[in-house]
Amino acid sequence: MATIVSRGCRTVCSKFCSHLIVPQAKFSFKSLPKSQKAAYGVLGAAVGGALTLGTALQLSVSASGEELHAPEYPWSHNGLLSSFDHASIRRGYQVYKQVCAACHSMNFMYYRNLVGAVLTEEEAVAEAESIDVQDGPNDEGNMFLRPGKLSDRFPNPYPNEEAAKVANNGVLPPDLSFITGARHGGEDHVFSILTGYCDPPAGVEVQEGLHYNAYFPGGWIGMARPLYDEIIEYDDGTPATTSQLAKDISTFLRWCAEPEHDERKRLGLKVIFISIPVMLIMFYFKRHKWMTLKSKKIAFKPKK
Repeated sequence: MATIVSRGCRTVCSKFCSHLIVPQAKFSFKSLPKSQKAAYGVLGAAVGGALTLGTALQLSVSASGEELHAPEYPWSHNGLLSSFDHASIRRGYQVYKQVCAACHSMNFMYYRNLVGAVLTEEEAVAEAESIDVQDGPNDEGNMFLRPGKLSDRFPNPYPNEEAAKVANNGVLPPDLSFITGARHGGEDHVFSILTGYCDPPAGVEVQEGLHYNAYFPGGWIGMARPLYDEIIEYDDGTPATTSQLAKDISTFLRWCAEPEHDERKRLGLKVIFISIPVMLIMFYFKRHKWMTLKSKKIAFKPKK
């Protein structure tokens, strides 16, 4: 029954609309006078400019209207042939160990990863031995504590996730092993978050247990400001300003997420240097050897 009714309705609508269709004359832009052509051109330019401006504003402003995108900073390792600043990485590890490690874990980092890039082997062994690692069971079936080894991971500040949430007002601090790869903007995002703490705008109600950060989605973050001027003392004597601390820890976290960065660029240079003479040799054989053979005509004479 429903099918019959729907078919009847379509038939009536099609007959009714057919009487409303008025043949339209063919429109030609060339036939218009110059004044109308100019008016259409100005109108099209205005519409195009408005659409372009709207698209640009939509891309630059987030949906919430309260989040700022991290600016692009001139990192020394972003160049095509640039490597990491390993002095900054070493300082960044010191910032993580003395400040960030109190709340954030790095479950995918091992002390052996520090050898050569951040610390010497002797320094890395001493760093690993400074922690106690639960191991076992022993011959008696009991767990025991032993000094750390290069094969051990960085220690976790909390025994489990539930304990971490309880200690941080129900929020689980993210693991920092690949934080620069997991956040849009990478180290720019990390640096902006660490230096973006400020007073909330006028009229914004302060939320208990949260802190205002213009670069965090929503504007409120559970982590209190972690970096202050001279909060630690660098071993190499570099002034420990807030921006310097943020730069060093951001560089260290970028290295943790991409430790093969320098080796990849070094390998790319080797491939380029090897490819150039190989391509020249191939061009020579293609142009002066193969083309002559390809263009030759072989004629078979019949036997007499």
